[in-house]
Parts: sequence; structure tokens; C-alpha cells
Amino acid sequence: MTLRLPRRAWPILAIGVLAASACGAEVAPQTRDDADLVTIDNCGRETTYPRPERPVVYEGGGAEKLFVLGVTDEIRGWIATPTNDPAIERSPYRAEFEQIERLSNDLLNREIVVDAGADWVFAGWNSGFSEERGITPQLLDDLGINSYMHTESCYNYGDGAVNVTPLEGLYIDLVDLGEIFGVQDRAAEVVEELRGRVAAVEETHPDGEPAEVFVYDSGTDQPFTAAAHAPPNDIISVAGGRNILADLDERWTSVGWEAVIEAQPEVIVIIDYGDLPAEDKIDFLRSHPALESVPAVRDEHFYVLDYGEAISGPRIVDGAEKFAEYLRSIGH
Repeated sequence: MTLRLPRRAWPILAIGVLAASACGAEVAPQTRDDADLVTIDNCGRETTYPRPERPVVYEGGGAEKLFVLGVTDEIRGWIATPTNDPAIERSPYRAEFEQIERLSNDLLNREIVVDAGADWVFAGWNSGFSEERGITPQLLDDLGINSYMHTESCYNYGDGAVNVTPLEGLYIDLVDLGEIFGVQDRAAEVVEELRGRVAAVEETHPDGEPAEVFVYDSGTDQPFTAAAHAPPNDIISVAGGRNILADLDERWTSVGWEAVIEAQPEVIVIIDYGDLPAEDKIDFLRSHPALESVPAVRDEHFYVLDYGEAISGPRIVDGAEKFAEYLRSIGH
């Protein structure tokens, strides 16, 4: 069976820090004239920003980074693929999503950005910005539009590659965004709270070897999964498990089923998104003849991870808390 446990109560500090943003309240900018500039090193690109006046954000994780900082009213609009919709329905920031305009259900592209009159664009590398699709920070520079990339996605961004964990990338982004939008104190508060919650989860690790965990996103001939530089790797580690592909120097990638069978994972994390329900993915894994010997399949140790918790955003920490509860419930 698929087991989802209720989220444990947040510490009082956590509730206090995030309640204002979750309820749609806005945070007043600190004393920085809107004409003042801040210089940020993002993915090896040093950029000097004025305060954005018409910012556009791609996908839900980036939007939630801005929501948690309390700058919802300043967002010109956001671009979402249909993948985002179920996660938005379950998001604690649903009211904020409803407050800002959805500009498109398409992939990030030049036309959407230009038509929106954007002066600043926030997206990931490959998951938003793309040389193949002709929408890059360099192109936006040529159009006079500033941009910022999720630090987690800088891992494979050419000469600007940045090798930090997805969690550290989240903290860096929140601090940088706090500078860009003039809410530095709010950003510091949120990062401190998130670090505290991560430390609290790590203190619950039991003695003994961590549970071996495989992340199943999709795919039949080959599974598409999360390797060392994708957020689920940090979720698993913080919760007290070990991603069987933690040593694979990739973000999201495909591997052979042989690697999964050889690793004998004790838990399989199912990424829940899109048109294929998580239960259908689990049914596929149950029926796969080659996986009969895998302990997670044999013992029905499937855990469903919400898409909004599996991508770079403040809900990575929610995902770690919930997965830790699940691991403890099955003796890990």
C-alpha cells in the first residue's frame, strides 16, 4: 500500500515566520531606494540589478520562493506547465498562485516574456532557460531584460557551473532574492527557520545504516530518476535515508533497471505529477517481473512525494519532514 503520514507540527517559530506569507500578507521592503542597484553572482554571471518592476517567474518552485519572501504583489505573472497544476492545488501558497496572473501554460519562451513586458525573469537552467529553445540569460540581456537562475540548476550551466547541494542552492536563492527585492531581513528569517527545521529532522536519525531509497519519476524501458544534484537527493539524506544514485554526478537522469535491482532499495519514492497518477506508477512497479526481488516492491514500501516538494523551493523542507516521518514509521 501507499502510505502518507500527516505532517508533524512545525515548531512555533516556523509558524510565526511563515504565517504571514502563507496568508497572502506582504513584506515591506527595507530602506533601499528603488533606483539603487544590487550586484549578485548567479551561476557565475555577475549581474547588477535594479529592483524589478515587472518580474516574471517560471514554474511553481520559483513562484513559491517569492511568495515565502512576501513579494507576491510585485510579481507581474508566472508561466506554468500543466505539470504544476496538481501541486498548486495542494500548495500552502494556493491563494498566492490565484492572486498572480498565469501568463501561459507553455514552456518558457521569448514571446511570453516580451508580451508580458517583463523586466526580470526567474527560471532554472534547462528546466526553463534553454539554448535549444532560444531563451537564455544572454538573449534576455540583449533585450534589456534581467534574469536570475535557480542556483540548484547551475550545476550544469556551462562555465558558470556551481556545485552546491540543492538545499544550499535554495538558501542562496532566498538570500539573493531578498537582496534583489529589498527584503533582506525577511530572507534571513526564512533561511534561519528552514535551516532549523532541517537540523531538527536530522536529529531524529536512528542508529544503524540508512534505508536505501530509489526515486521513480517516470519511464518504463528505463526509469527517469533523481541523482546527486536533484532536490529529492537532499530530501532523502535529511530524512535519514540514502539515495541509491547519490554517487551519480547528475541531476535528473535515466538509468537502467539493472542498477535499481542491483541496489535492492528498501523504499521507492514516487514523484506525483502530471497525467499519470502515482498509484498507476506503483502498479507498474508492482507488475514489473524484474523487480520482484526488490525489497521495496516486496514489502510495499512506496512513498508518494508531491511534485511541489520535489523541485527547488521552500517545500523541499516539507518533503524532508514528511519523508522522515514515513521512514520512522517503517523502522528506519
